[in-house]
Amino acid sequence: MNTEISAPARKTWMSLLAQADEGELSQLWLAFDRSPEFDWLRPPEAGGVMVRGRMGGSGAPFNLGEMTVTRCALTLADGTVGHAYVQGRSKPKAEIAAKVDALMQTEAAQELRRVVLEPLRQAQQSRKEARAAKAAATKVEFFTMVRGED
Repeated sequence: MNTEISAPARKTWMSLLAQADEGELSQLWLAFDRSPEFDWLRPPEAGGVMVRGRMGGSGAPFNLGEMTVTRCALTLADGTVGHAYVQGRSKPKAEIAAKVDALMQTEAAQELRRVVLEPLRQAQQSRKEARAAKAAATKVEFFTMVRGED
């Protein structure tokens, strides 16, 4: 078990897993082809969380609304603990995300990063670029012509 995982690194892969498309994540997990033995600390359960926002990023916080999430926690045979919080009600996605989180703290991290996380990151980046290109296509630029009157 590797206890030298940095918080920013873990935050990055947890975010990637939470935002991943369930179908993509499932296919990549199957390609990894190693499902570890584990015990549930908290089996997948769906619930709601309050989403808060701020106007302009600096205003007073306000309750924006509720969002459904599924969470779970598990422990591998070596004692490594994995957690997952994913949007929606997908228990299989939460289970895979928790397994990935736990395995990223073991010697399997390099292979898991190559087989699962890097393809997820690339797919996320492609979607982001496509969305930006689509938005850029609708951009309107205004210009002002100077009149001869002073």
